[in-house]
Amino acid sequence: MCFERKKERALAIMESKKMWRSNYAPPLLRGLWKLGLKIPPLPFASFWQITFVMGFGFSLVWGLIMWLFTWKGMGVQPSSAILRSLFSGFLFGVMLAAFHRWRKKANNLPDWKNL
Repeated sequence: MCFERKKERALAIMESKKMWRSNYAPPLLRGLWKLGLKIPPLPFASFWQITFVMGFGFSLVWGLIMWLFTWKGMGVQPSSAILRSLFSGFLFGVMLAAFHRWRKKANNLPDWKNL
């Protein structure tokens, strides 16, 4: 089955289980889909896919905001700011991946390969 059909099937299953769309298909992921990336909806993605995609997105946004409004004025070195952003993004990604793994089990969702 092609990616698009699997994605639509997964979205229909999650919608039928009354899951919030903002949880399983956040704006960042929908944007990546429009760019042509084939990332499964978050509860169906692997732990490390979620950690990387969501953590990297968080790192970019949070790091830029912190640099512009806080760190720049405090004299934080750019290399330190980048490391802090990456570490924070990694923690955010791991927590989000754990949340989606739990939601997958709580809603009794099938594996991506079994759709």
